[in-house]
Amino acid sequence: MDVGLKRELEEKVRSGERLTRQDGIALYESDDLAWLGGLAHEVRTRRNGDVVHFNVNRHLNMTNVCTASCAYCSFQRKPGEKDAYTMRIEEAVKLAKAMEGENLTELHIVNGLHPNLPWRYYPRSLRELKAALPDVSLKAFTATEIHHFETISGLSASEILDELIDAGLESLTGGGAEIFDWEVRQHIVDHRTHWEDWSRIHRLAHEKGLKTPCTMLYGHIEEPRHRVDHVLRLRELQDETGGFQVFIPLRYQHDFVDMKDGKVRNRLQERTTMATPAEALKTFAVSRLLFDNVQHVKVFWVMHGLQTAQFALQHGADDMDGSVVEYKITHDADNYGTPSKLTRDDLLELIRDAGFRPVERNTRYEVIREYDGPRAGVREAPQPMRV
Repeated sequence: MDVGLKRELEEKVRSGERLTRQDGIALYESDDLAWLGGLAHEVRTRRNGDVVHFNVNRHLNMTNVCTASCAYCSFQRKPGEKDAYTMRIEEAVKLAKAMEGENLTELHIVNGLHPNLPWRYYPRSLRELKAALPDVSLKAFTATEIHHFETISGLSASEILDELIDAGLESLTGGGAEIFDWEVRQHIVDHRTHWEDWSRIHRLAHEKGLKTPCTMLYGHIEEPRHRVDHVLRLRELQDETGGFQVFIPLRYQHDFVDMKDGKVRNRLQERTTMATPAEALKTFAVSRLLFDNVQHVKVFWVMHGLQTAQFALQHGADDMDGSVVEYKITHDADNYGTPSKLTRDDLLELIRDAGFRPVERNTRYEVIREYDGPRAGVREAPQPMRV
């Protein structure tokens, strides 16, 4: 990158001036990851100090039966397929109740778009889960699922959200976003929820007082300009509603583990290589610099591997997600041996080892407990490492 442009971008960031689309593309074109990470680290430190947030959560997927066949997805199954499943609500409650230990604070619920389950299954499931786990926040359903509920119920998204909130919903999930630009989206998504409906549903959720996450699936057939466009759409919506709490870059995964029946459902992997750790860190850094109106950036360690997740904390991220336990959507696809579970103590150790101070939060980013910082000998003021 030209020295003059680098200095101009530094001045913009340090003065709090908003970066443009052209600035974002220029940042992706830089091959100086140490400089880029350092600039993003300045921003994350200004916003969140030396803190890394985490929570104690569990993932619950009540059905993997789905009408869609998205090109990147290995989770979905068709009715009657081997490994297709749909839980009775009583089964889901029993499984969730078994996850209650270790002071669980959040249940994260995402499902396939089931063609035959009635609409009433979903609010009833939340009511019964909330009755069984009254102190656990229910973060449930993507905007794509809410759009699907409109189809099967005949209700509007506003009416659906009202009923789900009454049943115990505290936040939507951020899924279904992938990449919004149609140039890419038409090749990767096989459902009808695109930017217009995704943004409509999150806008409605924000109007009703919900705070939600937003996501971006990167590292497949998209280009950096598509990532920039994606973030800027979300940034504009955040200007309007202020309802996004956290931005989560999600690393696209190849299908190494899920093809137990020999069927490769991920149709992108013949055309792609997954994002390298360096590309992942660049994505975190540029996202942190562009997304100037969202407080938090999360690294989902399951999709990035533990070491890259630690590095991401020094390239703009300030949240390491949670303990997770069973994550069926994409697990261990990076072939790095990423575990399916981290305990609270595991997360504390990883955060401290990266040079940060752990803070346990709930779904609303309210502090539950602050912990001691890193051991003596670990950097007190962490700086981005060279990769």
